[in-house]
Amino acid sequence: MVAAVPGEIDRARLRALLERERAKYVSDHPRSRELFERATATLLGGVPMSFMGMLTGAFPLYFEGAMGNRVTDVDGHTYIDFCLGDTGAMTGHSPVPVLEAVQERLQTKGGITTMLPTEDATYVGAELQRRFGLPYWQFALTATDANRWVLRMCRMAQKRPRVLVFSECYHGTVDETIVIVGPDGRPMAKPGNVGPQVDPTQTTRVVEFNDTEALAAALRTRDVACVLMEPWMTNIGIVPPQPGFLEAVRVLCDETGTLLINDETHTFSAGLGGCTRAYGLRPDVVTIGKAIAGGVPMGAYGVTEELAARILGDPDADLVDQGGVGGTLAGNAMASAAARATLEHVLTDEAFAHMIGLGTAYTEGVQSVLDEYAVPWVIVQLGARAEYRFCPRVPRTGYQSRAAHDGEIEELMHLYTLNRGLFITPFHNMALMCPATSRADVDRHTEVFRGAVRELLA
Repeated sequence: MVAAVPGEIDRARLRALLERERAKYVSDHPRSRELFERATATLLGGVPMSFMGMLTGAFPLYFEGAMGNRVTDVDGHTYIDFCLGDTGAMTGHSPVPVLEAVQERLQTKGGITTMLPTEDATYVGAELQRRFGLPYWQFALTATDANRWVLRMCRMAQKRPRVLVFSECYHGTVDETIVIVGPDGRPMAKPGNVGPQVDPTQTTRVVEFNDTEALAAALRTRDVACVLMEPWMTNIGIVPPQPGFLEAVRVLCDETGTLLINDETHTFSAGLGGCTRAYGLRPDVVTIGKAIAGGVPMGAYGVTEELAARILGDPDADLVDQGGVGGTLAGNAMASAAARATLEHVLTDEAFAHMIGLGTAYTEGVQSVLDEYAVPWVIVQLGARAEYRFCPRVPRTGYQSRAAHDGEIEELMHLYTLNRGLFITPFHNMALMCPATSRADVDRHTEVFRGAVRELLA
């Protein structure tokens, strides 16, 4: 049978396939199961970080090693890695230039962290300036830190109490951003929000992505210091901006004296300078993390000259001690060395051309299967990143994107691909290319994806 709409998929067949794939996963990974059972005695939830418990399967997959775009688990299975640490390893795992730079810092020069700057940090700042067009940069350990700190700086500079985000966004574990537009159209804390310090509706205005009218109304009160956004939403599935939307956001911010922050942590997949460079955007702030140091923890934020002057010129702002901005390990020597190597030798123009080309091939391969079987799903590409969605049209808002989620189909696709040697980002259906990815890897995904669709619709 060929499904006309997602609801016509034979759910009995789907569940039978799920049970088969679940059983195969358990059978194929006895050592991972053993390690997880041991971990439940010492680790909260049995995992070193809670999100690892979301990985597909009855227990997490434990890995032994990873190089390039290959991951090998403790049971000896090797996977083509399209997850790449959910962007943290967009460079590929352990790229040689980063390994050499870290080794030199650790074994030759010495000093992982000293609370002192290095020449590498200056290079990284200049390279980020070149790529994103913003003149002044500082470093954090994560994009979460970078986002948290710049929200504080924007409120300080603007003397305005609120920030604005788009519903179903994710900018790390930043309290003010864990808020959505509720079913009644009013702001509410996102379900599952863990122990918020205050109700986020007291600090944050929230509107749907691509809703220019709602954004204009929210900014009209002129109590919003800044808009924090991904130029394309990615953390609720890829949601592209509608034509003219990004330009409208900039115009509305200018008209209301609101600062604009582009979080490029995931949208860095668009190219050398993320969406900011690819689409000629003019943010007041850029935040980024994960990939810029080749997997070594690091985040960064860049600001305009005008905003930098306001930040540094506030005599009441404590930027160097206990004012709520900064961290002892931020900008450390090892991370700076890794970031320099990443930006200078790994995530280059040539690498992005290769990665984006493979992203296009991946998208075309998935689309060919959808066309072949008349499946009413879509595939969305953002540079080196692509994602298939189990709905007939590309979502325009965070609400539509969440509504398109189908947990059973998603679990089947993850297990089916994993059981055949492919690792897709567990939280979505997202694939990312790295410099080590090959066309053969992409073609293997198309082959496995075709097999999954064929079995589901047979």
